[in-house]
Amino acid sequence: MSAHPQTSAASSAAASSPVLLAACFGFMVVQLDVTIVNVALPELATRLGSDLAGLQWVVDAYTLLFASLLLSAGAWIDRIGARRSFLIGLGGFLIASAACGAAQTVAQLIAARAVQGLFAAPMVPASLALLNHAYADDPPRRARAMALWTASGALAAATGSLAGGALLQTLGWRSIFLVNLPICALGIALAWRLSETPRKPNQRLDLAGQTLAVLALLGLIGAIIETPRLGLDHPLVLAGFALAAVCGLAFLAVESRSAQPMLPLRLFGAPNFSVALASAIAISLSYYGLIFAMSLYLQQSAGYTPLQAGLAYVPLAAAFIAANLASGRVLAQRGFRFAILAGLSLCALGFVWLSRLPPDGAYLWILPAFVAIPAGMGVAMPATTTLVLASVDRSQSGTAAAVLNAVRQTGAALGVALCGLLLSAGGIDSGLRIVCYVSIAALSLSIVLSRACLRDSGAAASGKRGGR
Repeated sequence: MSAHPQTSAASSAAASSPVLLAACFGFMVVQLDVTIVNVALPELATRLGSDLAGLQWVVDAYTLLFASLLLSAGAWIDRIGARRSFLIGLGGFLIASAACGAAQTVAQLIAARAVQGLFAAPMVPASLALLNHAYADDPPRRARAMALWTASGALAAATGSLAGGALLQTLGWRSIFLVNLPICALGIALAWRLSETPRKPNQRLDLAGQTLAVLALLGLIGAIIETPRLGLDHPLVLAGFALAAVCGLAFLAVESRSAQPMLPLRLFGAPNFSVALASAIAISLSYYGLIFAMSLYLQQSAGYTPLQAGLAYVPLAAAFIAANLASGRVLAQRGFRFAILAGLSLCALGFVWLSRLPPDGAYLWILPAFVAIPAGMGVAMPATTTLVLASVDRSQSGTAAAVLNAVRQTGAALGVALCGLLLSAGGIDSGLRIVCYVSIAALSLSIVLSRACLRDSGAAASGKRGGR
């Protein structure tokens, strides 16, 4: 009799393993493409004849579509099913990655990167939905599966620059996109035989809100990117800012009146919710702006090869992973407020140190910043994630998670856009220092807001009890 539960548990584990592997492959390829392209930017500028604005579009075309479509991806998945959404995402991402690898001009590459972002958006929430469905009857195993899923994405994002450098130096720039093909193929093979999740065919899609969100972000990011090339008074730049303002206001009006909005505005009235999002966007803006600027600085100013530039990011990846692992204990022992303030402060100190970069760009001088900045991020981001989810009713946790991820990606897109603007104004060396100053200002503002507004009470307290 006692063997039966063990056999059942083993059978359940075997049945759910393909789900976990497929979900991890999907999340890894999405996160990998957020960072892997950065180390290839100087090579892309040479091979495709791209200026700085073109390089920004290569990075942000992906991030923009990914960020703006995340909010409505959940409704789409509920409507057609998580398995089908996941397979569509993987298949589309595979084709778009092949198109990236075959691009002959920077315009073709930007278009293919935008398609990558389009298909990346449903993959992340669909993979989570598949995991939640597969482990619905076993909460402890579901928690472990979620931890492994999170770790796989963090590892891919943290090591993307190293992988990019190695591929770039050995196989050329096209390989950083073609490497996605076997990963996507494995994910498709694993997901093909999975059972479908329950569907809601009548689930309403907020098409008006989604369209306005895409146009608002495109107008804002596009205007910032094109300002150095066209000038602030150029009609296209002014039109971009106007489009962002008009569509942003229209988006708020539509969401406030919609019966099923993709962004319920009432969430922002929850205690701590808005401040946690402000911290997330400050960290993402600073971090991804730094990666963009440093990839150019290391190779174009300091004379690093692509592989050396990738290796230079190893301490950054290691510090992020180590801090991420330690963040649970910090959060459980000291609470949300301490973890967020400590993480933001450590990030800011890292940028203060980096802003004093000497002319020779000695790596031993850069190294402390490459430890402090990701360590601060690794401590603060899990706390902001937990705080966002703890600030809302459990029934709204999926929407809150989508909002948080959309905000993070928007911050990344803004960071790259602002970074290019600053580098264009001051050159790579001086521009990098200005990037540091802007990051310090953004993080400092977030520290002030967090000190004034965050309270370890209510949802926060329950979060601490759950963390023990």
